[in-house]
Amino acid sequence: MLALFLASALASAPAQAEALPAPERRQELLFEAAKLGRADLIPLLVNNGADVNAYESRGFTPLILAAYNGQADTVEALLKAGADPCKPDLRQGNTAQMGVAFKGDDRIATRLLKERCDVNARNKAGQTALMTASLFGRTVQVKLLLEHGADAGLIDASGRSAASVAKAQGNTSLANDLLTPRRR
Repeated sequence: MLALFLASALASAPAQAEALPAPERRQELLFEAAKLGRADLIPLLVNNGADVNAYESRGFTPLILAAYNGQADTVEALLKAGADPCKPDLRQGNTAQMGVAFKGDDRIATRLLKERCDVNARNKAGQTALMTASLFGRTVQVKLLLEHGADAGLIDASGRSAASVAKAQGNTSLANDLLTPRRR
């Protein structure tokens, strides 16, 4: 928190090289700002050398952290700063779209879909954002993903589809919707 206070103070002062934290600390501050929703700090940190597409120690990008933590304004700031919305995490290969399908923020899901990443991108287990949204009963996101071309017929490495995942969770209505052919 002290680090974010320092970065905030720097935002209001003229940016002098000697006043800025060390480059590696600026990168840490970017990850903290992404996670905590400090959209106001993103331009300052990126303009002073923080890499908007770097991975932190757990393998997440700033955009994935912001999306996962429901920080819509920060997601927008990171995208404006050049964050790659299609870049997966290093651990499981999940994208920001998959993270937001897990957490359920429809506003962020809608924003990320505008970036035109592969809506059928798969993680290391062969799962897609549609499967994740189906697992957690995110009906709005399921609809959005389908409208953007998500393939409900894809199967993950365990042989499950989005419909079978929804059905296993007791969401037969969603499972049936996923099995119903869509009119195009």
